[in-house]
Amino acid sequence: MRAPARELFQDAAFPASDSSLFSSFSTPLAQFREDITWRRPQEICAAPRLFPDNPQEGQVKQGLLGDCWFLCACAALQKSRHLLDQVSVTVQVSLLLLSSCLLSTGRKREARQLNLLFCGALLRLPSMVIPPGQPGWLDQTYRGSFTCRIWQFGRWVEVTIDDRLPCLTGRLCFSRCQREDVFWLPLLEKAYAKIYGSYEHLWAGQVADALVDLTGGLAERWNLKDLVRTSDRQDRPGGSEHRTCRQLLDLKDRCLISCSVLSPRAGARELGEFHAFIVADLRELRGRAGQSVLLLRIHNPWGRRCWQGPWKEGGPGWSQVDPADATELLSQLQEGEFWVEEEEFLREFDEVTVSYPITEAGHLQSLYSEKVLCHTQELPGAWVKGQSAGGCRNNSGFPSNPKFWLRVSELSEVYVAVLQRPRMRMADWAARARALAGADRAAYSPESFPGKDYQAVGLHIWKVEKRRVSLPRVLSAPPVAGTVCHAYDREVHLRCELTPGYYLAVPSTFLKDVPGRFLLRVFSSGRVSLSAIKAAAKSPAPGEALPTGEWETVRLRGSWRIGQTAGGSRNFASYPTNPCFPLTVPEGVGPRCVRITLRQHCQDSKYHPIGFHVFQVPVAGGRQGMPSLLLQEPLLSCVPHCYTQEVSRLCHLSAGAYWIVPSTYLPDTEGSFTVTIATRIDRQSIHSQEMLGQLLQEASFMAVMKT
Repeated sequence: MRAPARELFQDAAFPASDSSLFSSFSTPLAQFREDITWRRPQEICAAPRLFPDNPQEGQVKQGLLGDCWFLCACAALQKSRHLLDQVSVTVQVSLLLLSSCLLSTGRKREARQLNLLFCGALLRLPSMVIPPGQPGWLDQTYRGSFTCRIWQFGRWVEVTIDDRLPCLTGRLCFSRCQREDVFWLPLLEKAYAKIYGSYEHLWAGQVADALVDLTGGLAERWNLKDLVRTSDRQDRPGGSEHRTCRQLLDLKDRCLISCSVLSPRAGARELGEFHAFIVADLRELRGRAGQSVLLLRIHNPWGRRCWQGPWKEGGPGWSQVDPADATELLSQLQEGEFWVEEEEFLREFDEVTVSYPITEAGHLQSLYSEKVLCHTQELPGAWVKGQSAGGCRNNSGFPSNPKFWLRVSELSEVYVAVLQRPRMRMADWAARARALAGADRAAYSPESFPGKDYQAVGLHIWKVEKRRVSLPRVLSAPPVAGTVCHAYDREVHLRCELTPGYYLAVPSTFLKDVPGRFLLRVFSSGRVSLSAIKAAAKSPAPGEALPTGEWETVRLRGSWRIGQTAGGSRNFASYPTNPCFPLTVPEGVGPRCVRITLRQHCQDSKYHPIGFHVFQVPVAGGRQGMPSLLLQEPLLSCVPHCYTQEVSRLCHLSAGAYWIVPSTYLPDTEGSFTVTIATRIDRQSIHSQEMLGQLLQEASFMAVMKT
């Protein structure tokens, strides 16, 4: 009797339909809507495999989808293939042997802890984006599903998909590997598309963002044209752009390097516009004339060679080096690869993206010092309109931005990063687009993609002597570190060498009252701790709001006690026994605007009649003369005493010392209260104004492989 056919998994959350392919029908992908079919790997080829035996056969290759930015990041996994497969298997075998030894001696607890520790370490490895041990197509346990892990806003998210893949005329129409019977790349691409809401949402993006999503680490973007301009102004050889290429030479074995063309020039005429590439290798040779020649091997995700520069095969550039070196380097070229020389690279390419190396223990490593950043902290935050969205330092509301204490325990290399979340989840964009697809497709364009919805953000750090500081005054001083400008990047970060002590970190948007959420991440070579500064709840006086500007607020608790501090109003001789609170107004330009608020704490709305008086202290005065001072006329008063929870007075006080005396109307009336003193700060002008960066130019906006 024939065994019943196995029922294969079908992902209802990301079905094999147009809803998973398209979001807005606004990219060239829409022209293939009627022709795309869905097939499982065993329906595409006879013997599908997840990974190849030869790493070259697993190289990334772009299809009809404009996601070269994502495919370049996937090359980081291919570059760490030993972690994807060989090393992880070796470590697992060693673990099983050690675990068996522990179990054989009855040490079950230690064996369980070892397994948990090992599994936790694997989850931190970037290579574990595709967890090992998943059943293949020939396994008895195969059910048509695969699971990938993708880092999202501070945590690894498991994404399960079915293995039905988009095809045209029976072949994969999006990403594929060099060998088309290898499927790790199209499966990972599908999981990433599910996270984003659709395949079409992968059209155009930043290599740096995909690198972070696949590693949980950091990535840097270097603008080559800015480096060249800086070097031209310095007017000296060996400028910053040449140092950059030498730095890439040092980094080539430790991390992924990608480069982008944002606008084509003479030599790169066929490379496409807004296209990303992989820097596969760098080699420094000695030329025939004794000069140093630095060559970069570039891999085009399109999988074809399209380079017309002097270092193409048969080009004149190879005459500058030894023929044996030329033969060796040309023999290394795989499909879609070509060599360029350093100056040619700097002239023809616009941007370089470099991922931070990650150790096998899951720690980031500095690009600059190779120090292991083994101490990490992260906290979420938000810019809330009208409360904590103060804008950049050009705005008077800057001190209202979210603030964080960073305590550095030892001299450390520290990276502080602000990762912003899109204001609308990508799946929500897809659902919205599908709902309106038949009604108003023209309302959607590539500019409306979620990746375009990031705000221009910045980050500044101040060192403070202690945690109890005057925030407005600190923020008026120059920071110890800050972003050059507010950038539209999804994540911005600072690299600092910090001495022990307390630091204040303030992330901000360029514009005021722009809402958003973010994750503040800290990576450090030394011990650090991170904590959020909670904003004090505001209690505006009834019918009276604070004028605009920056305010420093102090809250003082007190109480009236029978026979001790419940002196009543000035009608009674016991008035001087009331609580007294000192207030000092510092020197400045003219009187300071001060709001004094008295709020009583009582149950069941059983309010006492309350009020307060403010007395100015003579220059030679002090506590010794306080009783006689309180018998004189006050400078200002908040009376008559009212049966209310809170009374307030807005006034202007000159520089000097004052006493604030809260009271009930009748003596010996017990209760507790809070006195809030808000002083307007006249902020000094900031000489270095904040700048706004240019809008991001995303890779793969125009560049698509033509098949």
